[in-house]
Amino acid sequence: PPFSPYVSASLLLPIALVCLASTFALAFYFSTLPKDRIPLRETAVASMASVLGGFGVVALFCAVGVNV
Repeated sequence: PPFSPYVSASLLLPIALVCLASTFALAFYFSTLPKDRIPLRETAVASMASVLGGFGVVALFCAVGVNV
């Protein structure tokens, strides 16, 4: 059978924009957090921003034709 992707190619650009916008919003939120002794909240926000940024960049590359 021919290859059929799980995510339609027409959805990649909106997915990329949402992920990257969320990354920038979380990065702004991370920079305004008060510093805690045990940085659990900071670690969670930074990890989520990193994951969203990674998926956003890959989705953007695939949307413009650079298949990774």
